Amino acid sequence: MIQKYFPFDKNYILEKAQLDHEHALIVYLINFVKAYYQANCNPLGLEDATIRSIREHKTCYTPGLSGFYRNLAGIYRYKYGQNQLDLLFDGQDHYQKYAQEWKARYREWLLAFCERPNFIKAVLELTVFYPQGRKSELAENRMKVFMHQHFDLKVYKYRGIRKMKIA
Repeated sequence: MIQKYFPFDKNYILEKAQLDHEHALIVYLINFVKAYYQANCNPLGLEDATIRSIREHKTCYTPGLSGFYRNLAGIYRYKYGQNQLDLLFDGQDHYQKYAQEWKARYREWLLAFCERPNFIKAVLELTVFYPQGRKSELAENRMKVFMHQHFDLKVYKYRGIRKMKIA
């Protein structure tokens, strides 16, 4: 990680907190989507091949969701980041505070994302049904498009995050 500014910039502390919690939050995403799908898309609890494969799936870290997670973390820093540290009077560390805020916002966003069937379908395809191959790449691209549409932001590799221009 190349730091361009001073080391106690809020965005650097926030980014470190986000990267340190990446594995745990991706596993949380997978479990959350599986539970949400079973509760809302199959409320009667009927057993079919799809539900059986979701229940039998062993949840573990999936590298295919890493790009989505990092883009989402970047959007969070873009929307809520600043370089000024907050004054904390409760004795809490800045790292802990920013990690808690990030986790809370991440969980809120996941709940909002799961209201869209395309998001649920993409996550399940990436993790349960097609973890490798061409279909997983297509699911990753659908998740990127979903994120662009949801936030009206475009994440570029070298130019950073930009507002989408709508004609």
